[in-house]
Amino acid sequence: MKKAGIFVLIFLTAQNLSAQDFHFSQVSETPLLINPAATGLFNGWERFQVNHRNQWLGANTQFMTSSFAADANFFKNRMQDNAHFGAGVFFTNDIGGDSRFGIQSASLSLSGIIPVSGKEHTLSAGIQSGFMSRKADLSRLTYESQWNGTQFDQTIPSGEPGAVNAFRHFDASAGIIYQYNGSQSRFTRNDEQLFKIGVSVYHANKPRLEYTNYQLSNLYRKFVFHTSFTNDIPNSYWSYDLSFVQFVQGPHYETILGGTLKQRMQNGTKITGYYEDSFFGFGMYARIKDAIIPRVFYQFNGFRLGVSYDVTISKLRKAHKGGSLEFSLVYANLNTAVFKRGGR
Repeated sequence: MKKAGIFVLIFLTAQNLSAQDFHFSQVSETPLLINPAATGLFNGWERFQVNHRNQWLGANTQFMTSSFAADANFFKNRMQDNAHFGAGVFFTNDIGGDSRFGIQSASLSLSGIIPVSGKEHTLSAGIQSGFMSRKADLSRLTYESQWNGTQFDQTIPSGEPGAVNAFRHFDASAGIIYQYNGSQSRFTRNDEQLFKIGVSVYHANKPRLEYTNYQLSNLYRKFVFHTSFTNDIPNSYWSYDLSFVQFVQGPHYETILGGTLKQRMQNGTKITGYYEDSFFGFGMYARIKDAIIPRVFYQFNGFRLGVSYDVTISKLRKAHKGGSLEFSLVYANLNTAVFKRGGR
C-alpha cells in the first residue's frame, strides 16, 4: 500500500508530468494497439481479440489491463487483389494500485488497403480516433504520516494532495504498413510466407492531461516502428514467426523482439472449408533491459489461445520477484475455403 501511494505521488507531482502507455507483451495479438493500419489487414473477413494482463503477480499492489478489439474488411474479393477498406473498434480498461488509478478508452479505426502489385505487395494506411477517461481515488491510500504507533489511521491528515481530477480527452492516431505476401497455394495446404513493416504515431494531437487544477501537461506522442516475418519451412510441418517492435514516447523507450516456432497439427480443407489449419506454437520474446517472455499458443478452427509470462530481469526484481501473466484469445473468420465468398 505504501509503495502504491509513493508511486501515485511521484506521478502527480513531477515537474514535467508525462506518462508511458500501458502495454501488452504479446504484441502480435494486439495489432490495433501497434498500428491503426493493421485494421482489416489479415487473411480473413472478421476478427475478434480479447487480451488480459496481470502485472506483478503476488505483489500487494497489482495492475490489470484488459482490451477487446473487433475489426473486419469490406469489399475484398476472394483473391485479395483489389482495393478495399477495414473498420474496427478497440476498447481498453487499465486499472492499477490501491488508488485504482485507471484509464478507459474507446476508439474507432479505419484503414484503406491497396494492392501495389497483384496480391503480393500491399500498402495499408489507417487512422484511429476516440476518447480516453482517466481517474484515481487517493482516499484509498495510506501514508507514513497516518501511522498512529499501532496501525494506519486514515482519519489522521496525511498532508498530501487529496484529490485527482477525473477527466476525458480526445485521442488521434495514424499509421502505415507495407506487406509482402509470398504464400504459395498447394493442393494439400497453403505454405505461408509473410513480411510486414510499418510505422505509426499514437496521441498525435498530444492531448492535455488535467490530473490537478494547478498542474497541466500534454501526453507525449508515441511512435511505433514494427516489423515481422512468418515463413513455413519447406517439406516440414514447422514454421516460424519473427518480430521486432520499438516504442518511443518522450523519454521512454521500449523494445520487444523474439520469435515463435509453430508445428502444423492439421491442414485446412480448401474446398469445403470444414476444417481449418491447426497449430501448436512456443517461443521466447524479450523486453530489452526489463524482461524475458516465454509464450505458448494453440490455434484451431479459427481460434488462437496464447499464454505468456514476463520474467523480470531489471532492477525492479529487487522490489518484487514475481512476473506478469498475460492471456490472449483471437477468433478470425479465415479465408481458407475457395468458394467461401464471391469474387474472382
